[in-house]
Amino acid sequence: MARPEQVLLLEPQHELKFRGPFTDVVTTTLKLANPTDRNVCFKVKTTAPRRYCVRPNSGVIDAGTSINVSVMLQPFDYDPNEKSKHKFMVQSLIAPPDMTDMEGVWKEAKPEELMDSKLRCVFEMPIENEKTHDIDSNKMMSSSLLKSESSTMSMKSMVSSLDDGEVKRIMEECKRLQMEVQRLREENKQIREDDGLRMRKSPLMAAQQSSSSSVTVKEEGLSIRVIALIVLFFVIGVIVGKLLL
Repeated sequence: MARPEQVLLLEPQHELKFRGPFTDVVTTTLKLANPTDRNVCFKVKTTAPRRYCVRPNSGVIDAGTSINVSVMLQPFDYDPNEKSKHKFMVQSLIAPPDMTDMEGVWKEAKPEELMDSKLRCVFEMPIENEKTHDIDSNKMMSSSLLKSESSTMSMKSMVSSLDDGEVKRIMEECKRLQMEVQRLREENKQIREDDGLRMRKSPLMAAQQSSSSSVTVKEEGLSIRVIALIVLFFVIGVIVGKLLL
């Protein structure tokens, strides 16, 4: 047997809308009106009782009057891609004239005496919040792009300035150092040849003195050579380091 038509008038009739942000309790009002000439018992049920607080969730609506039911959604992490599956049901029945125990009336009620209406829950995020979220996202993306472009431009500028001025100067310095090293080599070679001639012509003592002088000159020549090589390697290291940065 089909259930009788709902006698209560619901406002809203089909949807309970909750507007975010959902970081705090969000309350919406469900109005129940009794247009009949008899008292009507009602109950408000939900498929997600832990997520909502309903006050009052049951009672009696006198003939020709209405009542406002507060439905309070508890805070939660809102996901715009997740559709709400929560539903509410308003169940009612005509109260007997001599009713003293409402719970007893519900327990003894027959299925054909029960009336119900169903509503679904809808979550809405304010447009301002969505725009703010989009603006923040765009700002973050723009900031990242600007930083990337700035980094790229600074690298290009550094390489450009290095190519224009410093590379030429450093290359000229390298050539000069190479020429200096070559000159030192030739001088060192000439000193060794001169020492050999003096050693063949001079007595043994003179040869020893010449040998000692030659060693000193050689050490000086080698020291200059080592210093020049160190400077050369340092300059090359500076070039490579700047190019890598």
